[in-house]
Amino acid sequence: MAFQSVWYETELPTEVVKILEGVLEEKYDEELIKSVVEGGGGTVNEKIRKAKNAWLPSTHWISGFVMHFVNLANVQNFRYDLTGIDGQSVQYTIYDKGEFYNWHCDQGVASYYKPESNQKHGFEDVLLKDKLSVDAELVRKLSFSLQLSEDEDYKGGELQIMDESDGIYEVPKKKGLLVCFDSRARHRVNKVTSGRRKSLVGWVVGPRWR
Repeated sequence: MAFQSVWYETELPTEVVKILEGVLEEKYDEELIKSVVEGGGGTVNEKIRKAKNAWLPSTHWISGFVMHFVNLANVQNFRYDLTGIDGQSVQYTIYDKGEFYNWHCDQGVASYYKPESNQKHGFEDVLLKDKLSVDAELVRKLSFSLQLSEDEDYKGGELQIMDESDGIYEVPKKKGLLVCFDSRARHRVNKVTSGRRKSLVGWVVGPRWR
């Protein structure tokens, strides 16, 4: 039986951590934007999430480093059919005091392609469109988060995951720790009460579940 999540203490050397943080701060801190979750009419729903983020291309060496551990987790635990990083980018995320991300799933049935040809018969154009859309559809299967902050750098901001029995467990707040979990699992980042929480997060996609 597979675990819902696995994590690795990457044991990054201090020098490597400094290089990684330096690259992100120099290149992406100025690009950090206010993260939003759109509600009806395109309005910002800050009851769901408040944070800042920037995007790191999947071709960057840092993304490749992260994917080493994601692939390791997949081979050792999940064994999912994966094709690559969602959107070809990894999210550099910062939570300052008062910022959070409430309970959510990174992938749910509601986000799947909905066929337009339901209850129809024959070889109509819409049937062909549906076949092509479903065959080409990719869904998020694994989510990951790499902790970039020391646990003493901030208070609150715990990454919590809900298991299949509605139990809640916390991912350790250790710098350099990478957690990988099923994208269908509900999870949240508690409100940061002081300091700053930095992380790299992303999603790995694969063919729609059969």
